[in-house]
Amino acid sequence: MYNNPTGLGPEIIYFNMLPGQQEDVSIKPLDAHSLLRPEAIEAWFYLYRLTGDKMYQDWGWKAFEAIEKYARVKNGYSSVKSVKRIPVSYRDLMESFFLAETLKYLYLLFADDQKDLFPLDKWVFNTEAHPLPIYDH
Repeated sequence: MYNNPTGLGPEIIYFNMLPGQQEDVSIKPLDAHSLLRPEAIEAWFYLYRLTGDKMYQDWGWKAFEAIEKYARVKNGYSSVKSVKRIPVSYRDLMESFFLAETLKYLYLLFADDQKDLFPLDKWVFNTEAHPLPIYDH
């Protein structure tokens, strides 16, 4: 999914299920834009917390580097028109979920105090990545 010229995640990927396909996934031209969505990074955060496997941090770091390199603009970040083209063209749009979720899950993925910062047996994150305490009653 992130194996493309920019390293940014496209809006949609397709699994190549037919025998003889060379690549595991493909990106159709109309789906090659990136809104900098959080879902993959969110999954890596949970997988890292549950397994401790640094591979998920490595993947998150590569995604962060791609965001910094290709989505950073003068006054913030912008979604890009195609993850398959360098130089990138910008969509002049930064979705609110980029700040609220994507960057939050990146922070949580790399936080030093993993055991104390929102332990998953005491906190749950809603669909907008807001932490909510789990009560005992």
